[in-house]
Amino acid sequence: MLLAQAWLFPATINILITMLDSETIVRPVYYRIIERRGKIWAFKEGQPFVNWFNAPNLEMEDLFSLFDTSMENIAAELRRHFGGQQGYYIANILDKKYYYCGTEWNDVKTKFRELGIGRPDPAGS
Repeated sequence: MLLAQAWLFPATINILITMLDSETIVRPVYYRIIERRGKIWAFKEGQPFVNWFNAPNLEMEDLFSLFDTSMENIAAELRRHFGGQQGYYIANILDKKYYYCGTEWNDVKTKFRELGIGRPDPAGS
């Protein structure tokens, strides 16, 4: 699994690219993908993809702090809203909105498209 994040400062328009099994998702950095595996909340981490302003690559805890939250708070919100069911989630840590996607990676891509983020691969896959 390869995850890449890019900062576009000073604007809050940030880009994050997630690649898993050759499936790519392009999304703002404040949208975080979380997977519930058993009793574990797995927060997907990334590395810079595009960094036009040479902004520092923040640790995940620092990124969450920038948006006045934490991984613990997000996990609590996901449990509260969705009962901690297994599968993938999206957390918008900027607007504090949470979404359950489903149990498959493609469900994440579908949910992002429902949110107006991303589009089908023009090359087809």
